[in-house]
Amino acid sequence: MSANLPTTLEAAPYLDVSDPAFSIRSAEVMQAREQSWFARTPYGIAVLRYAEVNQLIRDQRLRQGSYAWPAHNNATGSFADWWMRMLLSQEGADHSRLRRLANPAFAPKLVKKLMPDFQQIADELIDGFIAKGSCEFVSEFAEPYATQVICLLLGLPRSEWRGLADLAVEMGLALGVTFKRDEARINAATDKLFGYARQAVSALKANGLGEDFLSSLVRANEENKEALSDQELFDMIVLAIFGGIDTTRNQISLAMDTFLQHPAQWELLGNDPELARAAVEEVMRVRPTVTWVTREALEDFEYQGLQIKRGTTIHLFSQSAGSDPRAFENAEFDITAKRQPHFGFGAGAHHCIGHFIARGDMTAALALLAQRVKHPVLAGEAEWLPDSGNTGATRLPIRFDAVARA
Repeated sequence: MSANLPTTLEAAPYLDVSDPAFSIRSAEVMQAREQSWFARTPYGIAVLRYAEVNQLIRDQRLRQGSYAWPAHNNATGSFADWWMRMLLSQEGADHSRLRRLANPAFAPKLVKKLMPDFQQIADELIDGFIAKGSCEFVSEFAEPYATQVICLLLGLPRSEWRGLADLAVEMGLALGVTFKRDEARINAATDKLFGYARQAVSALKANGLGEDFLSSLVRANEENKEALSDQELFDMIVLAIFGGIDTTRNQISLAMDTFLQHPAQWELLGNDPELARAAVEEVMRVRPTVTWVTREALEDFEYQGLQIKRGTTIHLFSQSAGSDPRAFENAEFDITAKRQPHFGFGAGAHHCIGHFIARGDMTAALALLAQRVKHPVLAGEAEWLPDSGNTGATRLPIRFDAVARA
């Protein structure tokens, strides 16, 4: 065992992830990663290196751990209830059942069919600001794009995007360290989002089922309500709305910020749109919006000499794993490099079910942006969510040289 691998909690570095000022990308985290493969936190332990994250994220002695997040915050109400019921928080047979029923709605063939729609949404949004040579990227592109994609999936008018986006922001407060303080706002937004889910299902049933995302879920419910109950159907739709808006908006804003710091890479992408798919993967390696995923120990066990007790919360730091020099000899941002898989969508049994859709819509967005928004630079002060948990920009003003639509 290497001398720099402490095998007791007391010997490990400490990271206060509960501090709103804590940054997942800080020198403190990088130093901890060099000292040890894990650190202590107020919420259990954090795993910092690629190899250990890669092993533990698939370890069957661990269950998905963020189900306990509302309890960590002593939170109650409609968000906490939904969080405990939804796919992400289920294990074993229930998780397998829900995932199997939902899989057809998230299939690659659906995404391929939707790519022209994704491109149309992106082009129309770019048309709205391209002549100015500047924009506030989050409010004028990332947020309406992510939300209009969800409207498309649910068969809702794209004009509904503003209301949905606002609810996703309010609901997203639950993923931060101010969850308890914002509980009333979070629960109110959750209730309204369930209203949207019911509205979408009612409209679809009135118009007849098709071969689209929402029809696939509703068909599974209608064919066997014991397999997918009404409650589980609405829970799944709310997860698709919330997860799709919140993570895609944040990830696209993180992508633009990353490219602002690497202008030569943006030029490469603009000259070769085929690199867009690789660009999505590379952005998610270096700047994932989901900066860590959580597991909980189902039993007592030993890992690399560390005694892990049943019930221990284990945070797998996808952010620090993605830049670990032990796994990436040259970890600098490079959309042409061949890389090991990142953990931006998780891995194992709880690998993000919507990853095909997210990869598809972000690929379409980055390809078109890089072709039409040339030489972007920051044009004012950016504003950010806390740099941990689920992160992203809330304001990102840019200016650029414009190119007309092809």
